Amino acid sequence: MAEISTLARPYAQAAFKRAKEANAAQNWSDSLTFLALLVQDETLAGIVANPRVNKQNTAQLVLDICQDQIHDEAKNLLKVLIENDKLPLLPQISVMFEQYRADDEGYVNVELQSAYPLTKTEQGKYVAMLEKFLHKKVNASVSVDKSLIGGILAKAGDKVIDGSVRGQLHQLAKRL
Repeated sequence: MAEISTLARPYAQAAFKRAKEANAAQNWSDSLTFLALLVQDETLAGIVANPRVNKQNTAQLVLDICQDQIHDEAKNLLKVLIENDKLPLLPQISVMFEQYRADDEGYVNVELQSAYPLTKTEQGKYVAMLEKFLHKKVNASVSVDKSLIGGILAKAGDKVIDGSVRGQLHQLAKRL
């Protein structure tokens, strides 16, 4: 079977293109995020995977759950995904949409992991360093991972900057 990102890419590109045309990137982002979370629910996933439940009933169920949480064009995308048995692709479509949006708007989402909680000053310092390194505006989400022992680990798309003690110990072990 084809890789999930290969299957999700045309839907994400189409959604992004439509969002740009309608100047509605935030609406699309909110809708896709909501739908991605929704389809990850185990109960709903079981219903969607059940061959006894037809596509029309599945579509109506999901639309009833969504109600006013998503806009009309996202509802149309949802119907297309259900009709083509591609509903499980929604989390990847949402991720890819956000990547297209970030590239278009000139920023990058970075996940910063630290061994200890960072102060606002420390966060600002790391963000400034990453902006210089990546040559883009950085939107950072910070989390704590005590297994890092010390330092930080930054993930920006497929780039990983490992400045953690755990990473340095791992590199040292590889050299020995």
